[in-house]
Amino acid sequence: MKFRPKQDNLAGYAFIAPFIAGFLMFTIIPMLASLYLSFTSYDLFSSPQWIGLDNFTEMFTNDEKYWSSVKVTLIYVLAGVPLRLAFALFIAMQLNRASRGVGLYRTLFYLPSILGGSVAVAIMWRNIFGNEGMINALLFFVGIDKQILWYQDPMKALWTLILLAVWQFGSSMLIFLAGLKNIPKDYYEAASVDGANAVQQFFKVTLPLLSPIILFNLVMQTIAAFMTFTPAYIISKGEGGPLDGTLLYSLYLFQKAFSFFQMGYASAMAWVMLLFVALLTFVFFKTSKYWVHYESKGE
Repeated sequence: MKFRPKQDNLAGYAFIAPFIAGFLMFTIIPMLASLYLSFTSYDLFSSPQWIGLDNFTEMFTNDEKYWSSVKVTLIYVLAGVPLRLAFALFIAMQLNRASRGVGLYRTLFYLPSILGGSVAVAIMWRNIFGNEGMINALLFFVGIDKQILWYQDPMKALWTLILLAVWQFGSSMLIFLAGLKNIPKDYYEAASVDGANAVQQFFKVTLPLLSPIILFNLVMQTIAAFMTFTPAYIISKGEGGPLDGTLLYSLYLFQKAFSFFQMGYASAMAWVMLLFVALLTFVFFKTSKYWVHYESKGE
């Protein structure tokens, strides 16, 4: 019996071994390989050649298209993430007040999040905003005769991607809805007794108590936004046009790796993105003490 704890440990290690093996083979080892490749010139067909920091120097000093992709991605994230979270919170609050058909509405609102990353939905979205698409047809129906060429203007084309991101608000909505249901109604009743109206209750009760959920959604949606690839690839047909207007960072990284076969350069881009997103996440958590309130801390 004295050997039983050791046997239990061995059984536990056996159960987690597949996960550890998969994590090493498909996450750690590829990450280390890409870190090495980021310091090399590698075209997938010949052996990597060590070039030190040349990829990073080229990226930061000579590649204008790289900075264009950074600009487009930042606009996409800064516009898309707040709009997505705001819309998700608005819908969650409406569902929190409803009593009939909540399950059906919740399912319908969540469906875009499941389907939104698919190629089929990206193709549908491209056709909706096409010259003869549904959006222009609706605008013509309400009296706007001028046809809007969504994919011939860089900013308009980018906004079609942002609207697609906002449309995929379902996952954030469900998390917000769960957080809203955990706020005790006594708080609202007490605020109402003190004379607070609906707007004051939202800013003084709902937002402070929901701030941990907002932080979680903000971090997760920001990371997801930086990783967006499929919609930009499909809508721009892999080119990032017009005039690099939809050239998201991930799309340019893909072009460098698999269109121009500059895998070393693409690996360097991937590590820059990883470090930037990690730094941004660190800033979110570091500054959260000023705006995130936890009941356990009595804030």
